[in-house]
Parts: sequence; structure tokens; C-alpha cells
Amino acid sequence: MSLRGRSYSILIVSAAGSLTSAFADLLPEARYSPVRTVSSISAARRAAAAKAYDFVIINSPLPDDMGVRFAIDLCSSRQSVVLLLVKSDLHNGIHEQVTEYGVFTLSKPISKATMTYALSWLESARERLRQFEKKSLSIEEKMAEIRLVNKAKWLLISQLSMSEPEAHRYIEKQAMDRCVTRQTIAGEIIKTYS
Repeated sequence: MSLRGRSYSILIVSAAGSLTSAFADLLPEARYSPVRTVSSISAARRAAAAKAYDFVIINSPLPDDMGVRFAIDLCSSRQSVVLLLVKSDLHNGIHEQVTEYGVFTLSKPISKATMTYALSWLESARERLRQFEKKSLSIEEKMAEIRLVNKAKWLLISQLSMSEPEAHRYIEKQAMDRCVTRQTIAGEIIKTYS
């Protein structure tokens, strides 16, 4: 699958306007949209609560916080990929603190080439998260189907005095004979006997 048509939303958290203007050249609108910029962690928390962003780039420090806790919280509770930009003398300590949560770090100053590479790493990480999201949804859908079929089985057992294997076989056979899913048959049974 090509990522050419993919667009990524970005939240930039930076008190320095120079970083935001430097990013403008690196973030073509066709690839990165929308791009929202805020200048404090409290504003970033509000923005992240209102909308899920693919990437959150935090230029630390900010007027109200370093941004470390916010970065960890985002990676722990959302499907956002977080990049924390920190001063070179603080980088190692902060990197050790946030790595286990999946937060990417870079030490400042950062060249445009390094930032371009970092954006491609963020894209890779986000695509991997998308794959996990898909797998999670398919497992949840499968579990919902199993619950529905089990409910239908118990209705057949209680209403028609079938055994569990007979009820299972009945649902399977009806689905095969009618070329529909087990979920469809289970829904009909539930509607009939509930």
C-alpha cells in the first residue's frame, strides 16, 4: 500500500515562533494537514482533548512545563506519535525517562535534514499504530460475533430444549444453507425468541 495519498495531522507545541516558521518549509499541506500550533502545555492539553492528532511535536521547555509528562500521557492514552525536542544537555536524562512509553526524542539544535528524517520515522511509527488499531478492531468484532452467537445458542437451548452442540450445529447449518453469516442467523434467532 502506498502512503502517497496519506495525510497526517500535527500539533506543534512551541513557545518559540522560530521553530514554527522553520517547520513551515518541512510540512507541505498536501502531506501534513491540519497543522495546529499552540504555545503552552495547558493549551496543548486542550487541543489534544478536542482532537486526536497523528503527530505531536513538543519543543521543550514551555512556559508552563517541560512537556515530559504530557508526552508520556499522550503516548499512553492515545494513538498519537510524540516527538520531544529537548536541549542537548538534558537529552540523555529525558530520553531515558520517556523511551519506555514510546516517546521519540531529539536534542536541539536540529538541522532540517534531521527533522526530515524524524518526520519519516514518525510516519512509520504512526502506520504501525494503524496496523495495531485494525487488528484490535477485528478482534473486538470477532468477540462481538461470538457473544451474539452464544446468546442465540442459549435461547435455542432454553426455548427449544436443544443441547449446546445441537444449537451450535443448527446455527452453523442455517448459515451455510442460506449463505449468510452466523451473526445474521444469531440475530434472527434472538429476534424470534426474545
